[in-house]
Amino acid sequence: MVQLHVKRGDESQFLFHTTVDASLEMVIQQVTAIYNGRLKVERICSEVKELADHGITLPPNMQGLAEDQIEELNLKDQWEDKCVPSGGSVFKRDEIGRRNGHAPNDKMKDVLMRTVEEAKALISKKEVAANVCVTMKTVQEALDQLRGAVTIVYPMGLPSHDPISMEFKEREDLSGTQASMQVITEDECQLWWAGKEMQKGKKLQDYIGKNEKTKILIKIQKVRVCFGKFVSFENK
Repeated sequence: MVQLHVKRGDESQFLFHTTVDASLEMVIQQVTAIYNGRLKVERICSEVKELADHGITLPPNMQGLAEDQIEELNLKDQWEDKCVPSGGSVFKRDEIGRRNGHAPNDKMKDVLMRTVEEAKALISKKEVAANVCVTMKTVQEALDQLRGAVTIVYPMGLPSHDPISMEFKEREDLSGTQASMQVITEDECQLWWAGKEMQKGKKLQDYIGKNEKTKILIKIQKVRVCFGKFVSFENK
């Protein structure tokens, strides 16, 4: 199998196995799926940490408001009594007013935090140094672990507006966020090797030959269409 060391910019992302006979379309599809899947795991891990610290997210119309503002507007969190963590909650105020402050107890918090570390380890960039390849199966395993832990702590589920719930249901809205700048769709993806773009319509062997034991470093970058041309703002 050919081993691809995938980087974005100068930062290693993951190792990936393929064959010299693979089309560039297939390689791009698989690489972007893993790349974006790792980003999803990282986003969920970040939110699960906040869930462990401060409980579920408030409805969008209540986020960022002070208590007196919520009272004045007569707003009510309809999810507060529905989504109580297993074993009861401990109040830990969210200073930015995004979550309701009814955090899981220490035992349930530990379930969430341990799972976050395990999921992050599965898709860690450190796996490159360990010569361990990441696959979509790896990504799915990390997602399943996170989903399982959240279900243990919140067996009734999370509010439909909670970002963790939205991520699991593939309904996340990243528009206008820094996270959206990291995601690379298949149409936006270019792969570069040895200073050359690896063009769609060709096979990997058109660039690296037919040796299945080849190891190469490729760079993934995001391009956008501007005035009918693909424009990249990243270093190759």
